[in-house]
Amino acid sequence: MLRWALGFFVVALIAALFGFTEIASGAASIAKFLFFLFLVGFVLCALFGVRQRRLWIIRVRKSGKPPAR
Repeated sequence: MLRWALGFFVVALIAALFGFTEIASGAASIAKFLFFLFLVGFVLCALFGVRQRRLWIIRVRKSGKPPAR
């Protein structure tokens, strides 16, 4: 348990270092950019994944058995 407390203390010190300096504003802008980048990637993957699944379901319905992978 003492190791956990020391680990959280070190994380808190690092967060304070970034929070009390100007590094925080740069990190926040990078985080915003990455958030929107991954959000767009997630939406694209979700759309293409749904479309691929629909095509697979249509093939299964037509043939009556799942296609070999």
